[in-house]
Amino acid sequence: MIDRSTIQRILDAADIVDVVGEFVTLRKSGVNYKGLCPFHDEKTPSFIVSPSKQLCKCFSCGEGGNVVGFVMKHEQMTYPEALKWLGRKYGIEVREKELTDEEKAAETERESMFVLNEWARDWFVNVLHNEVDGIAIGMAYFRSRGFRDDTIKKFQLGFSPSDRTALATAAVKRGFKPEYLVKTGLCFEAENDKKLLDRYHDRVIFPVHSISGRIVAFGGRILGDKQKNVGKYVNSPESAIYSKSHELYGLYFARQAISKQDCCYLVEGYTDVISMHQSGVENVVASSGTSLTEGQIRLLHRFTSHITVIYDGDNAGIKASLRGIDMLLAEGLQIKVLLLPDGEDPDSFARSHTAEEFRNYIKENEVDFIRFKTKLLLNEIGDDPLKRAGLISDVVRSISVIPDGIVRQAFVKECANLLDVNEQLILNEVGKNRAIQRRQQAEKKQGEKEGVDAPKETEEQETPSSDLSELITAHNGKTYEEQERMIATLIIRFGASNITIETEEGERTEMTVAQYVSESLAADQIELRNPLYKQILQEAVEYDNSHSLSMFDHFQTHENSEITLFANNAVDTELPLTKSLQQGLVKDEDRLSELTPLLINNLKYAILKDEVEALRKQLLKPEIKNDFKAQMKLLQQIKELGSITEMFAKALDRVLIK
Repeated sequence: MIDRSTIQRILDAADIVDVVGEFVTLRKSGVNYKGLCPFHDEKTPSFIVSPSKQLCKCFSCGEGGNVVGFVMKHEQMTYPEALKWLGRKYGIEVREKELTDEEKAAETERESMFVLNEWARDWFVNVLHNEVDGIAIGMAYFRSRGFRDDTIKKFQLGFSPSDRTALATAAVKRGFKPEYLVKTGLCFEAENDKKLLDRYHDRVIFPVHSISGRIVAFGGRILGDKQKNVGKYVNSPESAIYSKSHELYGLYFARQAISKQDCCYLVEGYTDVISMHQSGVENVVASSGTSLTEGQIRLLHRFTSHITVIYDGDNAGIKASLRGIDMLLAEGLQIKVLLLPDGEDPDSFARSHTAEEFRNYIKENEVDFIRFKTKLLLNEIGDDPLKRAGLISDVVRSISVIPDGIVRQAFVKECANLLDVNEQLILNEVGKNRAIQRRQQAEKKQGEKEGVDAPKETEEQETPSSDLSELITAHNGKTYEEQERMIATLIIRFGASNITIETEEGERTEMTVAQYVSESLAADQIELRNPLYKQILQEAVEYDNSHSLSMFDHFQTHENSEITLFANNAVDTELPLTKSLQQGLVKDEDRLSELTPLLINNLKYAILKDEVEALRKQLLKPEIKNDFKAQMKLLQQIKELGSITEMFAKALDRVLIK
């Protein structure tokens, strides 16, 4: 069997829109997605996928369920098989086996910790509402923050009394084991006598919910200046059920609003979230004072691609958060930043404004992250040229992590205008940064395969050598334009590399990839239609190896910014593989003699398909329909081209749909 913790990891990682989207064409419909039901024939879409609920349902045939149920039904899999399928998709190792006694104990332990946390939440809530100190101290604090009773109830806020053993005593009396009180972090053992002491004594309590609503942790805030030598907040330690790098405060309450608004506001603390909810702005979560992690970012990305980070009017801590925003950019999220007026934080601003006023202020004052970062750093550097150069490098690093080439280009233009710097210079630097990033990712992947750490970052630039197999496919049915783009990509990467080709006479000869592409196309009187790709091919053929720049560097720093942009984007292109290329045992630079002719044949196949389609359209013309001889001539041409196309299809391992 599969252990419960692995199942939970899969359910937390899996996004039902992502999974269903592999099998069904989905279109946005309000807060949900809609498509044709895969379980019965229909012409009008009635299959609804809800990202906030992580459920799907057909309102015609009734089929639906969660992500595991969908995979089971659609792929005719058992429950364990569906979990393994999802595990492979999201990189989670799934081992099906009989649980050992130790593993069974661990499962029991996790469930016991959840039960204990839920009991503790109810205990804290009861103290807040029904005991003298809870009402006089805890409730007084919440009311001073302007929290209404319905808000306090919604977020399940509580209070822990000053008695340092109150919760421990009550929990043990209720039958909970002391070891679980320690493992959840609710209590800790005194150093001298090992006595159980409450971690959150004399604090107001903020329960932390998982995305499914279970209590995984607590945050406790001390009131006033009672203990000046301790931190204002105490949070639960890491445990078997809580990993702070994979939780966001308030996401359980905000997920539906985030999905509906297709936007999430990211703030810092518990009270910021609560006050904004109470004011009517519910699509908000908090990082709870910690730096953003990849796990938290992926969690957010399940619900939206639009994030607005809201900072206090005070600039303190903003610069420390910039790295986290770079991580958001690298995930492909669209980031904007809002700086509140001096002296305001999201909590105070929400309490003094309505939801409509808050949203209008955000809409009028939020700016894209690159503009915000540039202006923030410009205010600090003055006229110092060295600092200005450092600023450019800093901003370029942020732009270079953005995966979408079009978005990168837009930010390059904006950055050039803001900094009064040549756009081509910034574009070149972005290209260099991305080359370094690609190499590091490849080295990291290789290091993981070999069980060693990836090499540290260096400033040396190398021509990318990632597998071209990831770029091409012999059975993808791509259009003529896309096949041309892949040929241009091949030339950008390996145009100057030599390959060995066997001629029709059986002789073996060497030539560059660019020369082979040019001669192969010319032999069939084919020219690339796209002027940009045509220029790339021509320059590659004429390229002189005695130049100090490699061919890749030549294109990456080209005077034509369109070519520079294409060179930077080309190496990031990822397309499916043919079965014969999935082995990945040999690097692409060692297989160019096989891959180059394959790409040429792909293009020729696309041309043949276009010609056959054009002839078929001619058959539909009225003048052809009334001319028997013309019809027969066209049909003969279609037949001949069809035979050639079928030969290509077999050679390229295609499956034709007739």
